[in-house]
Amino acid sequence: MAGKAKHQKSGEKWSQDVTDNSDALDLEEGVFTKSDPKEIAKSLKRSAEASDRRKSDPYRSAISMLTFHINRAGKGLDAGQKKTLEAAKDELRKLFGREPKD
Repeated sequence: MAGKAKHQKSGEKWSQDVTDNSDALDLEEGVFTKSDPKEIAKSLKRSAEASDRRKSDPYRSAISMLTFHINRAGKGLDAGQKKTLEAAKDELRKLFGREPKD
């Protein structure tokens, strides 16, 4: 539990630490606060494709980071931003040639 204590002392949540220091992707600053789902998806795609530390394919890394952020931000996301982030999932699917969910 040493890691948990470290984050509590600094006031940083473990999920923010994962987002900031992910060993898979170097994210563009503010990517999850953008208002355009296409821009979020493009940024995540660039980060995933540029990473040489990710353990899975670029699509999976990008969608996982986006889903992680949505799940961990939870109640802190306003409805509009959550809708934007969910729409970014479909944009990621399109960018990677996957079928968007209906």
